[in-house]
Amino acid sequence: MTHDPLPVSFELGDMYIDYRSRKNSCSRKRGRKIAVEVKSFFKTSVISEFHTALGQFINYRLALSEQEPDRILYLAVPIDTYTSFFTIRLVQSIIKTYQLKLITYQPVTEDIVEWIN
Repeated sequence: MTHDPLPVSFELGDMYIDYRSRKNSCSRKRGRKIAVEVKSFFKTSVISEFHTALGQFINYRLALSEQEPDRILYLAVPIDTYTSFFTIRLVQSIIKTYQLKLITYQPVTEDIVEWIN
């Protein structure tokens, strides 16, 4: 992963996705180009943060599809948030409907726990 944000431009202005890289590990298809938007979900309203993250994800994915159609966007969320919130039936339905690709991570160590397609 590079810590350089990935700029994507749209009529609304420039947007920056947190990380970019080639997906080299945890994948059967090596060399795939990805971008990752990382969310912490530390605020008091997980639902509000989810709405914000979902909106950003949809905007970023649309911009990427026009500028770098071969790059896949992932949303990274803390593992504890995934197990307590992202497993709720409504949230799972949203994930499926909008085809979100997720990465769960351990916040303290910043280690990736799982890639969820």
